[in-house]
Amino acid sequence: MKIGSIELGNNNSVFIIAELSANHNGSLETAIETIRAAKRAGANCIKLQTYTADTLTINSDKDDFIIKSGSIWDGKNYYQLYQEAYTPWEWHEELFRVAKEEGLVCFSSPFDKTAVDFLESLNVPAYKIASFEITDIPLIEYVASKGKPVILSTGIAEIEDIELALDACKRMGNNDIALLKCTSSYPAPINEANMIMVKDLAERFNVISGLSDHTMGATVPVVATCFGAKIIEKHFILDRSIGGPDASFSMNEEEFTNMVLAVREAESAIGVVDYNLTDKQAKGKDFSRSLYVVEDIKAGDVVTKKNVRSIRPGFGLHPKYYNEILGKKVTQDIEKGDRLDLLNILID
Repeated sequence: MKIGSIELGNNNSVFIIAELSANHNGSLETAIETIRAAKRAGANCIKLQTYTADTLTINSDKDDFIIKSGSIWDGKNYYQLYQEAYTPWEWHEELFRVAKEEGLVCFSSPFDKTAVDFLESLNVPAYKIASFEITDIPLIEYVASKGKPVILSTGIAEIEDIELALDACKRMGNNDIALLKCTSSYPAPINEANMIMVKDLAERFNVISGLSDHTMGATVPVVATCFGAKIIEKHFILDRSIGGPDASFSMNEEEFTNMVLAVREAESAIGVVDYNLTDKQAKGKDFSRSLYVVEDIKAGDVVTKKNVRSIRPGFGLHPKYYNEILGKKVTQDIEKGDRLDLLNILID
């Protein structure tokens, strides 16, 4: 998979997405500065969300439309929340321009076909399907039909939902798909992160996998990296004090910077399967055990547990020969501190 100029998967670095979401708090200037801060923090990408309250829901105070999911948004109706949170469409072109200027990939999550058409006019390099849209098969088909990489969040998905979404992409001839493990709670409890799913998603569905994270801190992204995540998405904000619907579970610049560093260090620590030693590791063998003479031995004397021991350093005979040489005669005088050598021992 390639998004913009960045290759994803295989041995490539984790693709780190800073999610702007509602963290502009209604200000274009804040949105622009957030993009610049994301670049400073080490993100590869800034992601937007493209919707209006009317493309997501209707304005109703009936009980079905009042949020009561145990989230930070309880008590609001859906329409009110999305009116507050949406990113004005007239900002998008400028935000894409600033992202390009900063050297960041920029794409968005569309929430209906009109958003897809609008984003196509901006030549987005990829699409993200939000967790709550994974059941919207017509939308996924339409997105996939554009022939660009599709990233699917799985926060509310059962295995059938994932299969239906993947099938929708493939029906449109699009196999450029990634799946993100996600816990759709805001913020998400760390004990529900279930990061082993990152590995299973990749293996079970033969796709690139990653993480869309709403937990606090960097622990879960680091664990995801260790389980093979190739994409990590985290909500990003200039300063939580500016408020907004997503502020409480978003990372500020310092926190995001530290997360990126931790992910990069985790990548470096994972390494590769290789039983060969580096030169530095091989030098460490100097401290290993080997067989040395610990009391003077005269020619014709036998090797005993008293005069030969397995000790440090590691320049002597390998300890695997210890039982074999016990009781055998030596052919020459050997002083205390000399390495033992099979050439000096009579082996039957």
